[in-house]
Amino acid sequence: QVQLVESGGGLVQAGGSLRLSCAASGDTFSNYNMGWFRQAPGKERDLVAAIRWSGRSTYYADSVKGRFTISRDQATNTVYLQMNSLNPEDTAIYYCAAAAYYRGNFALRASYDYWGQGTQVTVSP
Repeated sequence: QVQLVESGGGLVQAGGSLRLSCAASGDTFSNYNMGWFRQAPGKERDLVAAIRWSGRSTYYADSVKGRFTISRDQATNTVYLQMNSLNPEDTAIYYCAAAAYYRGNFALRASYDYWGQGTQVTVSP
C-alpha cells in the first residue's frame, strides 16, 4: 500500500503559479504511476496530469496543456504539479493518486487505487 500526502495548495491571483507536492510512503514509489486529479464543487473528479512509474511518459488534460507540468523525484518519493497561468476555472481540490504500474492505462481514473486527502487551490479573478 501507498500513503499519499499533498501540500502546496492555497490562494493565488489569476495569472499566478503554484507548485503542488505529493509525498509518498509505504510501498516502492517506482512501482507506481502517479496522477493529479481535481474536483470542483458539484463536478466529477477529473484527471489533470499523470506520469508513468519511470517518469518517461506523461499525460495532460487538454485544459491544462502548456500550463501545468507533472514531474517526479524517485529519490525523495515525491510527485509535483507545477501550475502556471492559473485562472479561476482551475479552482478545485487537487488530489494525488497512485496506480500500480501493471494496472494499465495511467490516464484512466479507474486505474488508481490510492488517494491523498486533497489540497485546496483557489484562483481569484
